[in-house]
Amino acid sequence: MAEPIRDPKKLQAQVEEFQTLQRQAQVLGMQNQQMQMQIEELNLAQEALKDATGKVYAAIGNLLVETEKSKAKKDLTEKIEVFEVRKKALAKQETQIKEKLESLRKELEKATGQQSK
Repeated sequence: MAEPIRDPKKLQAQVEEFQTLQRQAQVLGMQNQQMQMQIEELNLAQEALKDATGKVYAAIGNLLVETEKSKAKKDLTEKIEVFEVRKKALAKQETQIKEKLESLRKELEKATGQQSK
């Protein structure tokens, strides 16, 4: 187990690192949520496309352009795959940061004489 930190500067540095990690975990959590929302929207678009008849349009920036149904399906599938990969990467980063946070929390508790129950 780690020795209690006696140096106030070192303790302050660890507190600042802890706070930074907390902010990073929060940002990653929000990004993960946004990614999930994007995936859900793409899945809804994919479902709507299954029933589509007639002309199909794809959004390109602020424009809607006519496209083939098969191309739109392929594009949606590819986008979903990309977002799933990004979501996995974010989840992995979030897990790693949470593990660091827990370890640092234990060190800080020991350094300040607090024990978790």
